[in-house]
Amino acid sequence: MHYSLQVNMLLGIFIILLFYALGELFSWLMGGFIPGSVLGMVLLFVSLCLKLVKADIVRPVARFLTDNMGLFFLPAGVGIINAMDILSQYWQAVLTACAVSTLAVIITVACIQERLEKKKAAAANNMTTTKNKN
Repeated sequence: MHYSLQVNMLLGIFIILLFYALGELFSWLMGGFIPGSVLGMVLLFVSLCLKLVKADIVRPVARFLTDNMGLFFLPAGVGIINAMDILSQYWQAVLTACAVSTLAVIITVACIQERLEKKKAAAANNMTTTKNKN
């Protein structure tokens, strides 16, 4: 059983890295317009939705990566510390960009959530209306 777990973990890592490499390839072919890591995630998501890849294979590796996500922010934090002199010059622009982008995300998520809830309520009303007619 232990051997099987190791093989499944290796297969999951291979699949995730394969989609990352495919994303990087497509990004390179498109001239780097969209980051390869984003394209790789989209490709993996589509293949999971189409059931080309079984979720059970990549789930343990994905769970491990998300559980340890804090480690992936260390290089970004070090980069921010190294660029502190530039940030201290342009702190107003950085702060404004952070505030505007955060507000834009909140508004976008709220609008999408509202639309989805209205659609769900309409579907529920249609179901109850159909049941009442029968």
